[in-house]
Formats: sequence, structure tokens, C-alpha cells
Amino acid sequence: MNRVAVLGGGASGIMAALTAAEYGAQVTILEKNHRIGKKLLITGNGRCNFTNINGKAEDYSSAFVSDALNAFPPLKTIEFFKEIGLIATVEDGGRIYPQSGQAAAVLEVLLLELGRRNIKVICDFDVDKINRTESGFEIFGKNNDRIFADRIVAAFGGKAAPNTGSDGSGYRILQGLGHSVTPIFPALVQLKTDRSIRGVRAKAKVTVDSISEIGEVQFTEYGLSGIPVLDISRYAKIGDVITLDLMPDYSENELFEYLKERKPQKLETYLVGIINKQLGQMLLKECEIGKLSRESANLKDFEIREIAKKIKNWNFTVKGKMPWGNAQTTRGGIALCEVSSKTMQSKLVKGCYITGELLDIDAPCGGFNLQWAWSSGFVAGRAAAGHGDLI
Repeated sequence: MNRVAVLGGGASGIMAALTAAEYGAQVTILEKNHRIGKKLLITGNGRCNFTNINGKAEDYSSAFVSDALNAFPPLKTIEFFKEIGLIATVEDGGRIYPQSGQAAAVLEVLLLELGRRNIKVICDFDVDKINRTESGFEIFGKNNDRIFADRIVAAFGGKAAPNTGSDGSGYRILQGLGHSVTPIFPALVQLKTDRSIRGVRAKAKVTVDSISEIGEVQFTEYGLSGIPVLDISRYAKIGDVITLDLMPDYSENELFEYLKERKPQKLETYLVGIINKQLGQMLLKECEIGKLSRESANLKDFEIREIAKKIKNWNFTVKGKMPWGNAQTTRGGIALCEVSSKTMQSKLVKGCYITGELLDIDAPCGGFNLQWAWSSGFVAGRAAAGHGDLI
């Protein structure tokens, strides 16, 4: 019987522990916090969007995910949770939530299952260093704690939401075992831009670097937020231009023709009924076609064309990203070329398996990142228990 130590009690760590125990291993979870699963409680605004029924490999930053997703796809995730006591419901975009609408329910059924499978959980164990020995691994905690294991699953998490314990220390620890880390950045995070419009929301198509998302954009005191902004934040860099299309269902020509037929009024109200009034007034000022007190009947065709163009292509410059505490996930991580996609086993350190956000994998909002946690945790746990040849 393999002694498996799972380093980190987040989503992928819990799944790895449950799976390793199911396949006959003696499992211990080492968690730095006072309790495990802390990050699960804040996902999906406290409702826990724990997978996406439409999830596929193409949704992720690398095809590396294919083997794990095939072994443990979204349907299997839903079945797994049903078996341990959680009923799921599907919402827009294929997002899967617990029927109860409570993230706490997801964590509670997992905790109950950990108990049923006799998995030991040691909290307040902050891993500081790992030594590879002839017989396995020696794991040292910052409080001079020490544990031995035949195999380990590194499920430390990334650097996003550090208040939940994901402070990026896992990268340093695995670098100590010889692994390399690609540059890491906050992802699924709000963007700071060159100007602010506080307290306004609007549907828009958001584009950066030829990558587009459509949804509700939130204009804030620091810049831009909302799901489409969070999604494109994975690609946005300082200095990039974000283009907002405030009328994605209309072409520029259609908008131009419609604006030409607007009833005479002052520019102050010219875009009322088309886009948010506050946004409209700011946009018109940037068109530099006169004061808002100007009569729209005096607009020339080229000025109306400029308004239509601005509505379809309103540019904001990225000045930065909000900090790690605002991020939902990490972009970058342990280099994928150093890890087996079939088992999550390190190619550098036999018996060490790496899961979840710690790896250089990320995906958009909608349950995809948690699905990666479940899938990678499953294949790692199975392999760590001695069944890696099954994949």
C-alpha cells in the first residue's frame, strides 16, 4: 500500500486524495490553513460553479489537458458529486452549480467523503521543503513538522486569491526539486485602464489581440470589469488597447443609418435609448463634435459616421491589472514539458505528481478551471496509488 501525501487541500488536492484512497493508497492531506477547501467557498460568488457541461480541451490554454479531461470529463464530475450526495443544476452557458446554490454544500459533501474513505487531514502544516529520498519523500513544515511518504501530490494551488492560502509558495518548493516555472500573471482579473466611468454597466463585445468576448461590462473607478473583461484579462498586457463594441448586434453602417434618422434633439440625449446615457455623453465628448448642448439636426454625415464608429470601436488602454487578491486564477506555472499529461507525474522527480492551478494551465470563467482541478486531481491520485498504467 502506497503512502501518499497530498500537499494542499484545495479542489485538485481533495480529488487526488479521494481517488488515491479509492485505489487503495493510505492518504494524508497536508493543509497550511486551519481548514481545507477555503477557496471553494468563494467560487461562483459563493455558489460554486464547479464545472461546465460544455467543457472541452479547446477551452484551455494548452492541449495538455486532453488526456485528463478524457479520463475525467464534466459528465463524470457531475456523476461523482451525485454519488457523494450533491445534486447539480445547469445554468446559462453550461455552467453547473449545486442545486442548493451553496458553495458550502460542495465542500461539505467532499469533507464527508474524506471521512468515509479514512483520509487523514492535517491542517496548519505549511510545507517549506521536500527532500527526495531513496524510499520516497521527506516533507518538512515551517513549524519543524516532518512527514514521510512514498509518493506525493503537489496541489499547492497558484498565486490567485492569496487570502485563501494560495500564495505561490508551491512554485518555489517545486523549483527546489528541479522544476522550472513559466512567468506567472493574475488571470480572470479586472483591468486598470486610462480612464474611468464609475458605476455603469453595459453589454459589449470586448476585444484585445484579436480575441473577443461578449457580455456585461462593468465600468469602474479603476477601469473595466465583468465576465468578458475577466476572460480577456488572460491575454491583456500593459499598453494593449481594449476595444469595446457597445452595439455588437449592429454593423457600423446600420448604426449610421439609424442615427441619421434620429429625431432632432440636443446631443446630451442623442444616444439615450441606444446606450447608457452616461456612457453616451462621455463617448460623444471624445468624438469632439461640439458641446452636448448642440442640436443633433446640425450634425454632418461625417460626424454621425464618427459617432457610429466610436460606438463600435471605443478604445481603452490597459494600464495594469488589479492585484492577485482580485484574481480568480493564475496564468503560467510549472512548465508542462516537465509533466506527464496522462498521469500528472513529474518527468524530473519520479513519484511526484503535480495538479491544478500549479501547472501552466488556465481557462475562462464558467467552471472550466475547477473542472481542470477535478480532472488533474483524479488522474494524479489514481497514478499515485499505483494505477498510472490505466490511462
